Amino acid sequence: MAINSERIQQLEDVEKEIAQALQTAGQALTELSKDKPTMKGVEQNLQNFLKIVESIETNLSKHISYLTQISTGNVHEGSCYSAHRDLRLSNDRQEHIRARVERLLAQSMSQK
Repeated sequence: MAINSERIQQLEDVEKEIAQALQTAGQALTELSKDKPTMKGVEQNLQNFLKIVESIETNLSKHISYLTQISTGNVHEGSCYSAHRDLRLSNDRQEHIRARVERLLAQSMSQK
C-alpha cells in the first residue's frame, strides 16, 4: 500500500509542477505585455517554463510506463493487479460452469 500512496504523492507533485508552469508562463506573458519588456526577464521565465514542462513530461512518462506494465499483465514489483485479474477470471469461469451444470441437471430431471 505504501507504493500506491507514494505514486499518488508523485502525481500530486506533478500537479504542483503544472501549476508552477502556468504561473511561470503567466509571468513571461506579463513581462511581454509591458511597454518595454526586458528580454532577459522573458528569456529567464521561458527557460524556467521549459525546465518545468520537461520535468512534468518525464514524470508523467514514468507513470504511463508503469500503468502500461500493470495493465498488460506483466509482472511488476509491488503490483498485484495480475493476480486479482486472474482470480476474477477464475471466479467467472467457475460461476459459468456451475450455472451450466445446474441447467444440465435440471434438463435431465425434467426428462425423467
